[in-house]
Amino acid sequence: MSQAPWSRPAPTAREQRYDLLLGVGMALASVLGTELARGAFPTRADLGIGGVEPYVLGVLIALLLCLRRRWPIPVLIGVAVLFVVIGERTVWAFAGNLVTQAAMFMSIYSAVAWSRDRRLMKAAVGLVFIAMFGWLSLNFVKALQNNSIEGPNHGLFSPYVSNVLMTVALNVLYFFGAYFWGRTAWGIARQQYELEAQAVELAAQQEANARRAVIDERLRISRELHDVVAHHISSIGVQAGGARRVMDTDPDAAKNALNVIEESSRSAVNEMRQLLGMLRAADPDLDVSTPDEKAPQADADRLPALIAEANGLGLEVGFHQIGAVEELPKTVSVSVYRIAQEALSNVRKHSTARSAHLTLRYLGDSVELEVLDDGRPKHAPVGSRLGHVGIRERVGLLGGESEIGPRPVTGFRVRVRIPLNPQNRPLTGGEA
Repeated sequence: MSQAPWSRPAPTAREQRYDLLLGVGMALASVLGTELARGAFPTRADLGIGGVEPYVLGVLIALLLCLRRRWPIPVLIGVAVLFVVIGERTVWAFAGNLVTQAAMFMSIYSAVAWSRDRRLMKAAVGLVFIAMFGWLSLNFVKALQNNSIEGPNHGLFSPYVSNVLMTVALNVLYFFGAYFWGRTAWGIARQQYELEAQAVELAAQQEANARRAVIDERLRISRELHDVVAHHISSIGVQAGGARRVMDTDPDAAKNALNVIEESSRSAVNEMRQLLGMLRAADPDLDVSTPDEKAPQADADRLPALIAEANGLGLEVGFHQIGAVEELPKTVSVSVYRIAQEALSNVRKHSTARSAHLTLRYLGDSVELEVLDDGRPKHAPVGSRLGHVGIRERVGLLGGESEIGPRPVTGFRVRVRIPLNPQNRPLTGGEA
C-alpha cells in the first residue's frame, strides 16, 4: 500500500442517513434496556435527577452516534464523557444496559475508521484510553479499600486478583478490539480508493495506447499510400508516353492506352480518397515522430517470403491458397500482407503454438485471409492486443470484416475478408 498522505472522503448522504437511523434505533433500544436493567436490579434503583436521569443519559449516548462518521472525534469524546457519567451516576443502568457498552465500542471504531486528521485521532483515542483505564484502576483501588470483592473460592489467585485480571483482559479486548477493527476499516477504504484510482489511470492509459495504435497504423498506411499512388502514376506515365508515340501510326493502340490511363486514374483517386479520409481523422495533438524507413514494399505476392521468414524463426507455418489467383488492388494486397505479418508475429510472441496455418482465398468479389494456430496463451503477460486494433482499423478502412479471437476448441483465429471492388468500399475509414 502506498504511504502517500490520504484523507478519507467525507461520508455520503446515504451513509449519514444510515447513521441517523442507527442512532435513533439505539436510543429507543437504550430506553428499553434501561427499563429491563431496572427491573432486574436486586435492590431499589436510584433514578437520579427527576426520576429519568438514567433514561436521558442512555438516550444521549446513543443519539451521538447519529454523527459518528461526520464528526468522529467529537462523538468519541462526548460518548466517553457520558460513559463515565453513567458509570458513576447509575451503576445499575451502566451494568445492565448493553447499548451503553455498544455505543462506546462504536465511537472508538468510528473515530479510527473515519477521522481524516490521523494525528488528532491518535491523540484523542490515546486520551480516552488513558482516561478509561485510569477510571478502571481507580475503581479497583476503591474496591480494595472497601474489601468489596471477596468470595469463598480461592484458586490460583484470590477473588480480588482474579476479578482484576479478568476485568482488565476484557477491557483490553474491548477497547483495543474497537481500535484495530476501525484501523482495518480505514485501511480497506484507503486500498479501495487506490485501486479505483489505479483503475481510472489504467483505463486512461489503455485508451491512449489504443489511440496510439490506431495512429501508428494510420501512419504506416500513409507510408504505403505513397507506393500505391506511385504505382498508378507510373502506370499512367508509361501508358501516356506510349500513346503519344503511336497516336499517329496506331490510333487503336493509343485508344487502349488512354483507356488504361482512365481506369488507373479512377482507381488511384478512389484509393486516395479512402486512405486520406481515414488519415485526416488522426489526432493532430498526438506527438508522432518521423517514421523510420520501411522494409521492401509489402505485397500479397510476398506471402511465401513472409512464411519462410516465420519458419526460420522457429514457427512452422503452412500455406494454402484457394481459388483462381487474380491481381489485387494495391491497397488490398498491402493490407493482406500486413495482416498476415501481424497475425504470425502474435503467434510467435503470445502463443505456445509450434505451428500455424495461413489460408488465402480468392472469392471473386473479395479476398479472405485466415491465420490459425492450435496453441494456448503463454502464462507471461499476453500483450495489449493493440495489434488487433490495427488489423480491425485497416480492414474497416477497406470496407471489409474481421473475426479475431479464440477458436471453439483451442488455438486462435484471425480471419479477414476484404472486397475487391473499389465501389463497394467506404470513402472514409471505419470506426476507430
